Amino acid sequence: MTRRASPVVPRIAIDARAKLNLTLAIGPPREDGFHDLVTVFQSISLADTLILEPRRSGFSLVIRHEDVSLRGPALHTARGGDPVSVPHGDDNLVLRAAHRVAAELKLHAGARCTLIKRIPAGAGMGGGSADAAAVIAALPALYGMRLVPAQRRAIALELGSDVPFALLGGSGVGQGRGETLTRIAIDQGFRALIAVPAWRVSTARAFARIDHHKYGLTARGLNLRSAQILGREQLSVTSLMRLGNTFEKVLGDRRSDFISLGARLHRAGAVAVRMTGSGSAVFAVLGPVTPFAEVVGHFTGSETLYAVRSARSGLRRHGAVT
Repeated sequence: MTRRASPVVPRIAIDARAKLNLTLAIGPPREDGFHDLVTVFQSISLADTLILEPRRSGFSLVIRHEDVSLRGPALHTARGGDPVSVPHGDDNLVLRAAHRVAAELKLHAGARCTLIKRIPAGAGMGGGSADAAAVIAALPALYGMRLVPAQRRAIALELGSDVPFALLGGSGVGQGRGETLTRIAIDQGFRALIAVPAWRVSTARAFARIDHHKYGLTARGLNLRSAQILGREQLSVTSLMRLGNTFEKVLGDRRSDFISLGARLHRAGAVAVRMTGSGSAVFAVLGPVTPFAEVVGHFTGSETLYAVRSARSGLRRHGAVT
């Protein structure tokens, strides 16, 4: 039986933060077709904003793009690679999440969804997953309802492997598909410059290359890597980044572009460089007193640049707006 709930607030706005993979090790394929992995997730300050307003029934979505880059083009389509765009209609994770949450709550009412998109699409920064997590948090709150943690986790994993972390946020080790999460503490916050090239990487093709070349760790190696990460008394962002990212090995024709981008970021003043997710975004951690402007001024290239800081949460509610 569906519930004809009334909204308890007229509007909810939530910032949905992007993530970085400080390290990422991909294991062999499982029987269910997914791959075991070990990764260290980190929420960052770059965020989309999701606004929900009550509606008698059904869900609608309006997407607005806001360019918050320091320099370079606002990339909503890729040049020299596969087209990149934010899906509309039922393919968008916001609407998929809304329908799934409403079904779980047996909610008859709906919502008007406005998504202010700042996180570049298809770059390995988890923007779509963050948006889905925002819906899981916001829709029940709009109607004064509640999902228990087990329900939230189940819906999140159904929507995507990165969505459970987007709900948790902060710093955490992900295992399994990424859904088995353990909070960790980084020794200190950090600042990073993210460079997003015009080209993109197909995640499906990257996994296929990993399987073909057998780059993945063994299951034993995955467990050992996890124990090594979690067992350290002091975790620093640079030591975690040194553990690597399996996807950097399977970039194909783009590997030389990635190497060039990393070298240019180092020359501009970065202390550590790594690709996030399956790419193509590359993040460069800065020294504690190095100004963003100094690194940007010395950087050569046409990539879009973003200045970010580490964040302790994945979602941030603005509060009710009257």
